[in-house]
Amino acid sequence: MRRLLIVFLPLFISAMSFGQQTISGPWKGELQVGVTKLAIVFHFQDGVCTMDSPDQGAMGLPAELDHISADSVHVTQKSAGVVYSGRLKGGSIVGRFTQGDLTVPLVLTPGEVVRLRPQTPSGPYPYKTEEVSFSNGDATLSGTLTYPEGWNGRKKIPVAIMVSGSGLQNRDEELFGHKPFLVIADYLARHGIATLRYDDRGAGASTGDAANATTLDFMEDASAGIDYLRSLRKFKRVGVIGHSEGGSIAFMLGARKKVDFLVSMAGPGVQGDSILLLQNLNALRQAGLTMKLTKEYVRAQTKAQHNPWLDFFIDYDPLTDIKDVRCPALVLNGDKDTQVEAEVNVRPILQNLPKSRNGQRFADKRTKSVVYPNLNHLFQHCETGQSAEYPKIEETISPEVLEDIAKWIGNL
Repeated sequence: MRRLLIVFLPLFISAMSFGQQTISGPWKGELQVGVTKLAIVFHFQDGVCTMDSPDQGAMGLPAELDHISADSVHVTQKSAGVVYSGRLKGGSIVGRFTQGDLTVPLVLTPGEVVRLRPQTPSGPYPYKTEEVSFSNGDATLSGTLTYPEGWNGRKKIPVAIMVSGSGLQNRDEELFGHKPFLVIADYLARHGIATLRYDDRGAGASTGDAANATTLDFMEDASAGIDYLRSLRKFKRVGVIGHSEGGSIAFMLGARKKVDFLVSMAGPGVQGDSILLLQNLNALRQAGLTMKLTKEYVRAQTKAQHNPWLDFFIDYDPLTDIKDVRCPALVLNGDKDTQVEAEVNVRPILQNLPKSRNGQRFADKRTKSVVYPNLNHLFQHCETGQSAEYPKIEETISPEVLEDIAKWIGNL
């Protein structure tokens, strides 16, 4: 769930240069937007400028130089209303970053942003991967199918399609330099389980209308991916692993009998307007404000944006689908999640998953729920669980979560 009260602003900067370039190479800085810090890197080389926003997975964005000299630089992008202007002082470029009504200081120092992400796997891999694509209407979804280590094609194996959280994301669900879906796919491949992860419609190598898409559209994309996996006739069971909004989609697919199993990672258990209210209240507390908010106010402000995704989200009650799930489900949450709070969301999920006739256990005895201590929305070990911590944490995903998912799927 990446849609927060504090929205990461689109940082697109354009390209042309004037004058002789004397400030050169990479220059890094950090934008402070409320409680959120966002790394920015400008590359100045031979009259050309590009910009990276590594925390958002945006690299090499073309930029426009209005002015560059021995001790100053001015960069603009008119369509997004972005301006950065700074002057060299004591080895740093001291300036201000402006976009719309937002103006914040931005100090640049020489060098690249280095994020330590020790869990991110690197090749060569001991397993096979295959670049694939599948279609849902006008959308073509591009992804990576990862087969288990040592698989020879003769034995049918389980496979899980991976569905990301809200906001357009690539197949690795990349955020702040973390690639959780790549880490999960690598771990499962080493434990006998295949995966399909794909770029969201309108992101990466995938096509399709994202601006007008709702969770239902993203669910249909995932459903098309499941149909594709079944058409290969290589897999014993086809399931879904969904994170955040992807958890909602996992329950939708389970209710529609599309999957043989589902894993919900921080999937919502209450209506979207309740989640947005809690997120906004949390953001206000972090900012030291004591404003009183009501669900009605949040709904009114959300509806005023005329955003199809938000309109669906605030009205959607996941319990309408959760109560119809018949396949085994693994429900995972972290107790320090501040975006989809476990205390609020887990109980209604467990109360509404179908029970046995005597009501003493789940109708499918393989259904299981775990709330992990000291894990945040990304399932990282953390201190506060606030999103401002995400870039600072080196762990991409807790090892016990990886182990639990692999064991549970393997034992089905």
